[in-house]
Amino acid sequence: MSLSLYQASIPLLIRGLENLAAILQKAASHAEAQQIAPEVFLNARLAPDMFPLLRQVQIVSDTAKGCAARLAGIEVPSYPDIETSFAELQERIAQTATFLKGITPAQVDGSEERPITLKMHSQEVHFTGQAYLLDFALPNFYFHLTTAYGILRHNGVAIGKKDYLGEA
Repeated sequence: MSLSLYQASIPLLIRGLENLAAILQKAASHAEAQQIAPEVFLNARLAPDMFPLLRQVQIVSDTAKGCAARLAGIEVPSYPDIETSFAELQERIAQTATFLKGITPAQVDGSEERPITLKMHSQEVHFTGQAYLLDFALPNFYFHLTTAYGILRHNGVAIGKKDYLGEA
């Protein structure tokens, strides 16, 4: 049995989003219980030259919806980057997951050779659908998801590997 491009993309992205939502809920609860202003976590970074948690979550969302849309050959939805709270980040994650759940296997399967062009900085980068998924979209998605996890873990939120991986 072979693995389809849909199976290798959409369910993984949805699961990552759902796990991130659960991690953010734990962070919000921790902030409240410890009387820590949520902004402490939302603006926290792992290093001075890295994006804060808010932006990490926005990029997770952008990567997931961009990947799904490009593989499906449809317009990438645009979400303004205006979140300033855990609740607003949860809304964005839910909106992204809902979009992904509307993508069907028929839209994605067969897109292995679909040309995908990204405008990055001042240049264009060209991929086939499969290379885009495996070499760019999934690594980028997991980088920012892991960084968001790392920011919260580093700041004392009681989360672990089980939270990152979610339910099996």
